[in-house]
Amino acid sequence: MKTIGLVGGMSWESTLSYYQIINKEVNKRLGGYRSAKCLIYSVDFAEIEYNQRVGNWNVVKNIIINSIRSLEKAGADFIVICTNTIHKYADVIQSKVNIPILHIAHATGKAIKGKKINTVGLLGTKYTMESNFYKDYLEKLNIKVIIPKNSERETINKIIFEELCLGKIKENSKKTIKDIINNLTLRGAEGVILGCTELPLIIKGEEIKISLFDTTYLHATEAVEYALKK
Repeated sequence: MKTIGLVGGMSWESTLSYYQIINKEVNKRLGGYRSAKCLIYSVDFAEIEYNQRVGNWNVVKNIIINSIRSLEKAGADFIVICTNTIHKYADVIQSKVNIPILHIAHATGKAIKGKKINTVGLLGTKYTMESNFYKDYLEKLNIKVIIPKNSERETINKIIFEELCLGKIKENSKKTIKDIINNLTLRGAEGVILGCTELPLIIKGEEIKISLFDTTYLHATEAVEYALKK
């Protein structure tokens, strides 16, 4: 079994989900007392959030690069960055480290192709929704990506940072997200990517009528596949 290096803390709420999913999945596949070999480097999210907000992305990239280098020295065989937003710089970060990074869009793209879906809506932080890393990757698979309108993007971003990252789950926010998903459906979305690792904390697949792609679950299970691959 390979050792998984998790870069977490963005926020720790979703990192907890990664840890649970990975260990449950390893145990389901191997049985007995088996669990995952993994290392976690949990950053101080306040530093990440501030530098994202003011546009200091080089600072953010360096924090992540240094975290990965620490995990590599500690014995990690590959890296899972436990957040969507940072993947906008995944290629740059990968060029600065020596062990592979499992890209979250790769796991998500496989799941969407498996459902034979041609158009998906993308929810996430405004940094994720307004950048092209999902769009560019998925368009190579002939999957069209649509995002919410500007006011809806601001609303989702506020829910993520002011509620979900702080462990707050509010019913009115759940309804708001469902309404935004319905609007994406009216614009042609056949499925929706929960492109923020906090969003699965508030919305579940059984609560909406179209396919839901939980990037936390998809990314974590791909990590298990990679760790167990011979």
